[in-house]
Amino acid sequence: MLSTRFVNGAPDWIDVGSPDVDGAAAFYGALFGWRFRSAGPDAGGYGFFQLAGKTVAGGMRTGPGQRPPSWTVYFRSADARATAEAAEQAHGSVLCRPVDVMGQGRMAVLADPAGVAFGIWQPGRTEGVEVAGEPGALCWVELYTPDVAAAAAFYRRVLGLETSALPLPGGVYTSVNPDGTGDDAMFGGMVPMADAPDEAEGGPYWLPYFEVEDTDAVVEQAGRLGGTVRMPATTLEGVGRMAKLADPYGVRFAVIRRETPRG
Repeated sequence: MLSTRFVNGAPDWIDVGSPDVDGAAAFYGALFGWRFRSAGPDAGGYGFFQLAGKTVAGGMRTGPGQRPPSWTVYFRSADARATAEAAEQAHGSVLCRPVDVMGQGRMAVLADPAGVAFGIWQPGRTEGVEVAGEPGALCWVELYTPDVAAAAAFYRRVLGLETSALPLPGGVYTSVNPDGTGDDAMFGGMVPMADAPDEAEGGPYWLPYFEVEDTDAVVEQAGRLGGTVRMPATTLEGVGRMAKLADPYGVRFAVIRRETPRG
């Protein structure tokens, strides 16, 4: 599962682009208990969402001509430049070339052949988020894609990710873990768009899941705060109780209370 014991290829950062950072901070603050802290006058409005003083995500304002409001998942890379080049060679694209971020690390934003944007973070002084896999923090990511086989080949070549078939009630799920780490390091999965009619309108993307203590309460709170319930709270045996939501600006995300394995 996702943790802060980061290895190459695993998610190590996440941030949200929103037309209203203050509004986003109010929404996620009421939902998860986050507080927003500016990264300073030289950061172009970028800041950090924190939970009990530890960083769980980043946030920034997006304007006209930029990508639509969304969460961006970043994956750890030992060499952001080499990873960007590998993405281009694998028929992906580079949306933002590798740049240094005030000595904290190097970042880039790439896209896979289906046009799904994702980020790369090469650690410097900042390894990544300070909390993961706990209530109020990122715990899982899921790629919705038109072609799982093609996506698996791309991310294998670019990030070294391995995939495996995970039996679940009603079908088989394609799980994802970093190269050579095994099932214990699974951090996400891949889902064909054909199997997800609720995602068809928004198009392919990486969906972040945040751990919560009470899925139903969070769903109810999101509605009161002006968010949208895209999939109501649903229990998947052996996995947990989850729901898909969108914030008041249309940014898609999901929440889950994971089941504790028996035995």
